[in-house]
Amino acid sequence: MLSKAQNKYIRSLTQQKFRNEYKVFIAEGGKIALEWLNCNAPIQMIIATDGWAKQYHASITKHPEAELHIVKDTELATLSALQSPNQVLLVIPMPMQKKVPVKNEWYIALDELQDPGNMGTIIRIADWFGIKNIVCAPGCADIYNPKVVQSAMGGHLRVDIYEADLPTFLRATPLPKIAATLNGENVYNMARLDAAVLIIGNESKGVSEKIAELATIKATIPRKGGAESLNAGVSAGILCALLLPG
Repeated sequence: MLSKAQNKYIRSLTQQKFRNEYKVFIAEGGKIALEWLNCNAPIQMIIATDGWAKQYHASITKHPEAELHIVKDTELATLSALQSPNQVLLVIPMPMQKKVPVKNEWYIALDELQDPGNMGTIIRIADWFGIKNIVCAPGCADIYNPKVVQSAMGGHLRVDIYEADLPTFLRATPLPKIAATLNGENVYNMARLDAAVLIIGNESKGVSEKIAELATIKATIPRKGGAESLNAGVSAGILCALLLPG
């Protein structure tokens, strides 16, 4: 059972200002929780129903540093940021923010991407394709928003995500810089690259002019139907599939 203060603390973490103040975030759902429990990443609190805790006792015991709280379904529902609460919720410390490394590998750079669903999807895409680094411009959706964590499906464990001034980062890297635009080179005619920076823009405005000017390549997924545009996450997935080594 949780105290009133603990209950209030966990519920406050649905808001970005409190996540930033306490330097923690929440991850919900059995599959995501097990990913964290079965790795070495630190966990502050485990809040679970009695049945779930008994079923996954071996995974829970891997984290003696975590406070374990057994609660009823109804109490867990009051803490959840999801429409359909699950049986477990974790409170996880945020990793320390580091300087973006300059390496000869693939990066995804996000230019004021604001939808949490898109952000989580792109983290999951990076995880799928083995892209280790995502660079977010200030103004992007909070990477620890519960919807982002849920959509990323454990991607936070394997993808390093940085907030940085995008022009500074792009000027510093010698890698090819590929901006996803509506009026660029047909991506189907482009060669696959061993390393590059893929730039995905804002959902409504696309890649900003100041960022597009720093791109060495502008890539377009050709349109054959009547849709005005593609979802940012969908675009990122298609471009990764066509541009990364097979």
